[in-house]
Amino acid sequence: MDSRARTVSRVLLGASLVFAGVSHLTFARDEFQAQVPESVPLDPDTTVLASGVVEVGLGAALLFARKRRGLVGVIAALFFIAVFPGNIAQWMHHRDGFGLNTEVKRFVRLFFQPVLVWIAFWSTRR
Repeated sequence: MDSRARTVSRVLLGASLVFAGVSHLTFARDEFQAQVPESVPLDPDTTVLASGVVEVGLGAALLFARKRRGLVGVIAALFFIAVFPGNIAQWMHHRDGFGLNTEVKRFVRLFFQPVLVWIAFWSTRR
């Protein structure tokens, strides 16, 4: 059962990353720009596009990579850690995006990032 739960979690995480990446590249570009901290030296749109490409790649790797699944999980977890400052910036600078239009919603969202890190590690272990 544990193996099945890991597989389902990995597939859901991979599919979610592919969807999020595609949305970065297409219909949600403006929404994602609300999460780009001012400290990032790139244009916010460039940052959103680059992170979208990374998300599509990571999601696909979570779905299809078998031999290097553990490594992909580590990279996905590190990615979630790397983008966490964007979530903090959105909260600190009171930026709306994706229905996160109150301080409480933006703050509560911060607690979901560690869950994504954990799922990335746990779901890719044997």
